[in-house]
Amino acid sequence: MTRRIINHPVLDKIDETNVISFTFNNTVLQGLKNESLAAALLANGIRTLRVHEESGTPRGIYCNIGHCFECRVTVDGQQGVRACLTPLKEGMNVSSGETFLTSVRDWRSENE
Repeated sequence: MTRRIINHPVLDKIDETNVISFTFNNTVLQGLKNESLAAALLANGIRTLRVHEESGTPRGIYCNIGHCFECRVTVDGQQGVRACLTPLKEGMNVSSGETFLTSVRDWRSENE
C-alpha cells in the first residue's frame, strides 16, 4: 500500500497496522480497517468504479464526500453503494462496471 499519504500535516500519521482483505471485481486487495472503501480502492490503484448509465464512459471518485454519486459500486450484493461513505470491512465483496438504473437523462439535442 505505497500509494498512501502516511504522514499528513493535518490528519496526523496513519496507523497501517490494521490491514484487512477485501475483494474488488474478483481480485483480493488489502486496505485499512474502517477507512473508506474509496480510499482503499485508490490506494490499490483502482480509478474506474463504474460506467455512465447512457454513454458507458468510465466513472470514478469525484467529490469524495457523498454528494455526486459517481463512486457507486455493488457491495455484498447491494447495488448503488457510495464507496466514499462506506467503511471498509474484512471480507467485503465489491464489484463495479455495472450500469445502474437512473431516471436522469441527458436531454441535449446532440444526444438524442
